[in-house]
Amino acid sequence: MVCGMATTRKVTITLAATTLDEVRRRVDSGQATSVSGFVQHAVGVALDDAAGWDAALREALADTGGELSTQERAWADGVLEGAGHADAA
Repeated sequence: MVCGMATTRKVTITLAATTLDEVRRRVDSGQATSVSGFVQHAVGVALDDAAGWDAALREALADTGGELSTQERAWADGVLEGAGHADAA
C-alpha cells in the first residue's frame, strides 16, 4: 500500500473553460504547483472561510441571545422572501 492513499481521494470536477485556462496559466507561470494543487488550496481556503463565517455567526448569536426562535426565523424568512420578490420585479 502506498502511504497517503487512505488520506486522499480522486474526484472529477467540472470548471468553465476560461477558469481552467486561468488555473493552467498560473501553473505554467509557477504560481501554483499543479492544477490539482491549485484546486486543493482553493478548497482549503473556501473551507476556512466558511468556518470563519460559522464562528462569527455563532458569536453574534451568543452576543444577542442565542439561536433564533421560531417566530424570529419566520419573520426573517418573510423578509428574505420579500427581498427576493422585490429583486425579481
